[in-house]
Amino acid sequence: MKAAVLYERRTPLVIEDLDLVPPGPGEVEVRLVASGVCHSDLHHVQRDTPTVLPVVLGHEGAGVVSAVGANVTRVKPGDHVIIAFGAKCGECFYCVRGMPYLCTPANPARPRLARGNQTINQFLEVATYAERTVVSEKNVVKIRDDAPLAVCSLIACGVTTGIGAVINTAKVEPGSNVLVIGTGGVGLNVVQGARLAGAARIIAVDVRDNKLEFARAMGATHLINAEKEDVVERAKALTGGYGVDYAFEVIGNPKTILQAYESVRKGGVAVVVGVADENADLTFKPVWMMRQAKTLMGCAYGSSRPQVDFPKLVDLYMEGRIKLDELVTRRFALDEINEAFRAMEAGEVARGILDLA
Repeated sequence: MKAAVLYERRTPLVIEDLDLVPPGPGEVEVRLVASGVCHSDLHHVQRDTPTVLPVVLGHEGAGVVSAVGANVTRVKPGDHVIIAFGAKCGECFYCVRGMPYLCTPANPARPRLARGNQTINQFLEVATYAERTVVSEKNVVKIRDDAPLAVCSLIACGVTTGIGAVINTAKVEPGSNVLVIGTGGVGLNVVQGARLAGAARIIAVDVRDNKLEFARAMGATHLINAEKEDVVERAKALTGGYGVDYAFEVIGNPKTILQAYESVRKGGVAVVVGVADENADLTFKPVWMMRQAKTLMGCAYGSSRPQVDFPKLVDLYMEGRIKLDELVTRRFALDEINEAFRAMEAGEVARGILDLA
């Protein structure tokens, strides 16, 4: 099968013919229909991260089960599934407490990809920039057959992380004032999560006007171009001088994290959703956490439980309550993955999708 392999940082991905092992006990083979192109994948191209190379990137996939190994009970061949990335052991300290997004398994997954005698790693144990993949059955979530798999692939990461940050992590109340810094693929879903939660004002922040217009289409009520206005002052002006109730940073930059924290009112909550550089540091005066009773918190994978949340999000989409089609600005073939990265980094797309079937 064909897959996109990263051999060296800061170089283009290479389309290769790889060998995929058959599913073993508790494993599932999925014929991928589509994979979203997420900025988290690009981080591992551009930055020196702990991810071991060579690796097939991609973590936002959906497809059809093509084979199952022994003892698999959750799915069968022909089932439509979304793939949840990362370890999902079901047994560790976090999994048994309903926090699978923090799973710390005792044993890593076995190697499933190779090119000749060379082992190729699976990014986040799923590797969706490929025609097929083998994953643990705990990583696949069966969804209804009438939902279009291509756009539902976005639920595997961007949609769940963004909406989950609002609903699961921050638990935004109806009537709240919400600030969203960064309107890429995940930030747009924070915007529509705030709309779903019933926020009164949804203030979107970016440095590109076209991306702010994407945010308006997702439900933003006010737009701030951070190159033209002071974000903190503008957020306070829109909220009677107090600041917003909730601010979400969806970039991963210490400067914008601090902006989010300074934009919330006394007693407000700032949530870090963006993926910061491994070596980045954040500096601020902690005395204000006490004096103003503000909360600064992190959000991993939208604090989601994929087996519960993915089917709910599919139903919300099918009932017209959340937007998926509108997120997809361009579609690419697998061998156009490097162009998909370029378009994403240039801010030309809300979300790109790789068509794999």
